[in-house]
Amino acid sequence: MQNLAPIALFVYNRPEHTRRTLNSLQKNLLADESRLFIFSDGAKTPAEQAKVDEVRQLISDVSGFKSVKVIEGKQNKGLANSIIDGVTQLVKDYGKVIVFEDDLLSSKYSLQYFNEALTKYANEEKVMHIGAYMFELSDKKLPETFFYRIATSWGWATWARAWKDFEPDIDKLMGQFDKQKISRFSIDGTMNFWKQMQEFKAGKNNSWAIRWYASIFLKGGLTLNPSNSLVHNIGHDGTGVHSNIENTYKVKISQKAVKKFPAEIKENEQAHEAIRSFLKNRKGSLVKRGMVFIKQIRIKYFTKAK
Repeated sequence: MQNLAPIALFVYNRPEHTRRTLNSLQKNLLADESRLFIFSDGAKTPAEQAKVDEVRQLISDVSGFKSVKVIEGKQNKGLANSIIDGVTQLVKDYGKVIVFEDDLLSSKYSLQYFNEALTKYANEEKVMHIGAYMFELSDKKLPETFFYRIATSWGWATWARAWKDFEPDIDKLMGQFDKQKISRFSIDGTMNFWKQMQEFKAGKNNSWAIRWYASIFLKGGLTLNPSNSLVHNIGHDGTGVHSNIENTYKVKISQKAVKKFPAEIKENEQAHEAIRSFLKNRKGSLVKRGMVFIKQIRIKYFTKAK
């Protein structure tokens, strides 16, 4: 396979997560033919400097790739600006990019999947994003890969032609939504995507991903996804910038190469129903767990001892 996409890996202050992420990337087919660019953000506070230094020591001697370039930030940009700047630079230089963060374990077939999809849909304007993560869906009748509206951020790829439509201005994005679009964007209210937009505007989060998804959605773009996840996020242990301790998104990484890609460029209705059902059940499960937790607290602290 010629003209492989460069890999951007964004790291900060989690040496063990970074080590595991790199270890799984090194085991990927095509790793030894791929250029790896590691973006290391600067420490936010003096207290975090030691961990940042530990990560930088780890990434100073990475092998298993065609080439490795480490870009160390002097100041702290934050995850959003780091990713936006890094992706912008690499798509400018190479026309496409594969993106990983420091808490993602990958299938050995992940790079192969990304590169084949990047080549296959290079000139399909409507296809704007390739995701490697997928929820643990119970509907096993789904095709190997399918198009959908959501842009997942745990292992992804894109082209310069799509990234040029990334709109970082939250006001410009939100101004294009009406009630119907908000419902479609939030998968009929089963996900809190619109709330994430509102929270970004209020300064309560600094998500690049929600703005990228919104940019794709408003352009009428589609994302390619595998029915069996090629990535697992190990950051839901409370260590990440935007992560919570949560098992909902735990998946079994597929150990099979992706062979089939959709010929028709349209959203897969079957996948939409499967995802909507998963998210609806997840939402109900979270509410139920919250009610159980509140009940336990009441019993523990407010019930008078007999």
